[in-house]
Amino acid sequence: MPRKQFSRIPRHIGIIPDGNRRWAKAHDLDKKAGYDYGISPGFQLYETMLKYGVEEATFYGFTQDNTKRPKAQTEAFVKACVDAVEILAHRDANLLVIGNTNSSVFPKELLKYANKRVHFGRGLINLNFLVNYDWHWDLKQALNNTSMYDHIASADISRIDLIIRWGGRRRLSGFLPIQSVYSDFYVIDEYWPDFKEEHFVEALKWYQTTDITLGG
Repeated sequence: MPRKQFSRIPRHIGIIPDGNRRWAKAHDLDKKAGYDYGISPGFQLYETMLKYGVEEATFYGFTQDNTKRPKAQTEAFVKACVDAVEILAHRDANLLVIGNTNSSVFPKELLKYANKRVHFGRGLINLNFLVNYDWHWDLKQALNNTSMYDHIASADISRIDLIIRWGGRRRLSGFLPIQSVYSDFYVIDEYWPDFKEEHFVEALKWYQTTDITLGG
């Protein structure tokens, strides 16, 4: 098995699939077209993570801030999220969609998956999908509770070991601030639609060199 070549496999990996619009522009396409080309890489990565024994992964779909983009782009990435979930429903995964459903932007097609885990097939991996997500919204309901983590909207998502971001940007963009507090962060310069399994393998190689201090 491929996992045997590594002494440490992150239990939970965060995925920031950035660069869709820049990829489209580089290929002389309308920016909105990039989101549709980002669906297939997600399932290539899904198969790769199964192969390496990853137990949980969280994909950044879109944020509330993203919806401030032009209407055509917003409609395109919302549709891409819906299409991705419809494909996943025929795979083997346990899906949790996390996001603010009290918004006209949240796709009604995903309401049946929102804020609860739904099991598909053999449930080989826990997949979390951030849709219309905002870190303010996530933390808001916890502010008046002494046990903050137990009351955030994303409390069912575990702490993240490794975050991988495509597209070359060096920022978290509000990605699960509580769960990512001790995450290692690996950046890939290539745009998300150009995903290759080698990107993931290189991230795992780098992860072997990190130490687990937890602040110590």
